Amino acid sequence: MASAALVVTGLAAVAAPSAQALALAPAPVAYVADLMDNAVRVLDTATNTTVATIPVGSSPTGVTVSPDLAHVYTANSDSGSVSVIDAATNTVAATVAVGSSPVKLALSPTGSTLYTANFGANSISVVDTATATVTATVAVGSGPFGIALTPDGSRAYVSNNNGNTVSVIDTATKTVTATVGVGAKPNGIALTPDGTRAYVGNQNGASVSVIDTATNTVAATVAVGIGPFGLSLSPDGSRVYVSNNSSSSVSVIDTATNTVTATVGVGNGPFESASTPDGSHLYVPNGYAGTVSVISTATNTVTATFPLGSFPYAIAFGHGAAAAPTADLTVAVTDSADPVSQGDPLTYTTTVTNRGQSNATDTTATLTLSGAAHTIASATASQGTCTITAPAVTCTLGALPNGASATVTVTVTTGATGTVTATATAAATEADPASANNTAAQSTTVNTPPASDVAVDVTAQPHLGILVPYLTYTLTARNTGPAPLTSATVTATLPPGATATNLPAGCTTTAGTVTCTYGALANGAAVSKTFQIPLHLLSLGVAHVTGTRTASAPADPDAGNDSDTATCTVVSILLATCSG
Repeated sequence: MASAALVVTGLAAVAAPSAQALALAPAPVAYVADLMDNAVRVLDTATNTTVATIPVGSSPTGVTVSPDLAHVYTANSDSGSVSVIDAATNTVAATVAVGSSPVKLALSPTGSTLYTANFGANSISVVDTATATVTATVAVGSGPFGIALTPDGSRAYVSNNNGNTVSVIDTATKTVTATVGVGAKPNGIALTPDGTRAYVGNQNGASVSVIDTATNTVAATVAVGIGPFGLSLSPDGSRVYVSNNSSSSVSVIDTATNTVTATVGVGNGPFESASTPDGSHLYVPNGYAGTVSVISTATNTVTATFPLGSFPYAIAFGHGAAAAPTADLTVAVTDSADPVSQGDPLTYTTTVTNRGQSNATDTTATLTLSGAAHTIASATASQGTCTITAPAVTCTLGALPNGASATVTVTVTTGATGTVTATATAAATEADPASANNTAAQSTTVNTPPASDVAVDVTAQPHLGILVPYLTYTLTARNTGPAPLTSATVTATLPPGATATNLPAGCTTTAGTVTCTYGALANGAAVSKTFQIPLHLLSLGVAHVTGTRTASAPADPDAGNDSDTATCTVVSILLATCSG
């Protein structure tokens, strides 16, 4: 999936909106951090009025909004913390302790990771936004101030105010891979939407350094006003806006030529700025004046100035600042075995994962089966319910949070040889930015089941005499293949009134029968079991014993040799003949 373009608001990067989303979006809401009032003011930009004031930590100096617009994060410099605001309720949902004097923040493109520049600790805190916990700390240069991420989130650029450098962090390894020398007292930093250039405001140098991110070298230096502090880009990346704190102005840099094309006077002490999602206006908090200036970007003139709190410092846009919520659903299908034998149960497991950015709602998964004959035996889901309507199973999974997974388990009984194919698809209410991974398939080969032909042989031998005359019967189970035999049972029917004695292991007797079980037998192997019938218990005459295979595994393909009979003719306890 291609990386979305980024809009840098203040020092916070959020996904750029589509034209359709902008056309349908209401007037965007801006979040303004008030340094003196320890609060975030929610600004309705349709009327430029405050609709909510949210208490946060002490001296908030940075603010950014999650890509799904669900949360707002503030860096509280004097509290050493980050406030996590629920944008739906405008209340603080969590507070995360980070390094000393956090001043600016940046979010990964998915919103799953938050980075804070800790000015007093010379470090970057890495925060897992799902758990609101610090998972790593990265040492950087002296006095880290501004931070911005490349559009793919693979690198973070950190301006070190006291070190006059920019640290480049590999976000995968959380290590500094390069250090770039820039001007004096670098503060604000912003990256172009294509990630090829980083712009750094040098507060004491009255300049902006332009870093080529391919080589991590300064490619140009642009003279601006006095005390350049915060930087932001237009949504299309064609202009950089520089808040000149000491000269109370905004410099407009053309990124194609790296030249200043306009200088706009604003209120006293501008620290940051942010463009509206459509790029038509720039909002500039003037900290010393306690006002916000609104600049028309078409004419580079101030169209409105209004009071806002005691010390408006940082700003980021919320509603309308990003495209509609998206949920990238991925699907995987696995089978329990491959190949399987005809008649055996086969299980397909479908896993649906939400890779974000937003939570998925009304999630469904459908598994469609095709190919060799089969029967759907059951279907269950780790959440929600499933309905079987052959040849498909449809499961309603409900809500699937960003990063979460749900599974669907379908059991099939195969009815013919060939190939069974299970094709799974998933969908949700939210738009999917990478629909190609919404479908997956798994094919399973169904083979002819293995067969073991059990041949039964019954033989008899008289043992005559005056003392203890008896007949010996032997039941033999022979595997004539082709597959190995797992088990077999042979039952012998005794002559009327006869009782078996001297039973071997694996054989039992009930009235009129002897049942013997046999274990595994290789193709061509045989096992015999012998028992006795005392002669004095028999009436004189003909004694038949018939042995029959009553069960075996795997299946027996030939019933013609499943039975055999041995016959003894008893004349007296001293005279008997047997055949069989």
